[in-house]
Amino acid sequence: MRPALNPLVLSLKESATLAINLKALELRRQGKDIVHFGFGQSPFPVPEIIQQALRDNADKKDYLPTQGLPELCEAVAGFYRNEFGYDFKPLDVCVGPGSKELIFQIIYLMEGPLLIPVPSWVSYGPQAALRGKEIIPIPTSRENNYRLTPELLDRACYSAGQSQKLLIFNNPNNPTGALYHENEIKEIAEICRAYQVIVISDEIYAMIDFDQLPMSSLATFYPEGTIVSGGLSKSFAAGGYRLGVVLIPDSLELMMSALKSVVSETFSAVSAPVQYAALKAYRDFDEIRPFVEKTCDIYKYILSYLHTRFIGMGLNCPKPAGSFYLFPDFENFRKQLQERGIITSIALVDVLLGESSIAVLPGSDFYMPATSLGFRVAAVDFDGVRALETWPGVDYVTEEYFHTFFPKIEQGCECIKRFLRG
Repeated sequence: MRPALNPLVLSLKESATLAINLKALELRRQGKDIVHFGFGQSPFPVPEIIQQALRDNADKKDYLPTQGLPELCEAVAGFYRNEFGYDFKPLDVCVGPGSKELIFQIIYLMEGPLLIPVPSWVSYGPQAALRGKEIIPIPTSRENNYRLTPELLDRACYSAGQSQKLLIFNNPNNPTGALYHENEIKEIAEICRAYQVIVISDEIYAMIDFDQLPMSSLATFYPEGTIVSGGLSKSFAAGGYRLGVVLIPDSLELMMSALKSVVSETFSAVSAPVQYAALKAYRDFDEIRPFVEKTCDIYKYILSYLHTRFIGMGLNCPKPAGSFYLFPDFENFRKQLQERGIITSIALVDVLLGESSIAVLPGSDFYMPATSLGFRVAAVDFDGVRALETWPGVDYVTEEYFHTFFPKIEQGCECIKRFLRG
């Protein structure tokens, strides 16, 4: 029997990040020594106080309010006010099964084209395609660390015409690790205000920020048009808990009303025990802060190590300032790769996996041209429990320590180095 499907679904493929994770794990099950730089999942354990809160509330079985546990909404609003200075109230918060689902719901509800800076996270485009929404990519440059500029946004908004526009703005960025600062944000905010662009500011990596200058947000400089999204998956290391949040300003109250209606007809409410665990995370963040700061310190060191190694090999690679990703490319080796029949990023990563046993994602999955030779590295292939237990601090990491506790990070660099030697 061949069912008739929604034609908007037929062009979709499995999420690239989930697909590479399954492939890498299957190869490991087969006994292959794979370096897994493909999947962006925190390697650290869920903080014990969050785990305990989940255990303590395992008996909670009732459906919670569609918008979320009221105490959790209050805690989330307080967290973003205390940590980032945002002016959201508890009624501005909506809880969902991961920020990914909530972003999809908002994209589904909104009219008008979706503006996506390139490169960007793999799922924004497919989510818009499911809605039949026009996607307007905004190419950025490696020379500017792949950051969106006001000039690029201005041109894209102008060319999109008079219709309402939605911008996805991921800061810190997946896949590049780029981080936007106050002056950049102010100018982008003015362009958004001029064109009345509605923004989803995807800040899932907001606490993984190791630049000298603090992260800034469109929620500060363009509050009336900015929706903030976040969740437990990255800084709190609880991706499998599947809990995300969005904060929607009063000026977009119609959006919140519509979102609650859609939620009530779809997933109804996030698992009650998980919401109570999240309440502990957001309400008592000071207890978790040392964990977040230490993990951020570890990410900072590893990304700096990888960046130095990549540049030393002759790769192009902007230095990441947040998240746990790098976005190097082999453009300096294009001629040699062409001689081997490698002219696309998909071909490149297939060869890297098949010949060098290293799993990464192709740049084309992040809306780069098919013939780009860029790829995303998720620098998380290490034992997070051991790293947390033994981490001496950035200034005290020795070569022997790194070799002992981050062998796959080192091995990945050696794999790429051997690949370049042919």
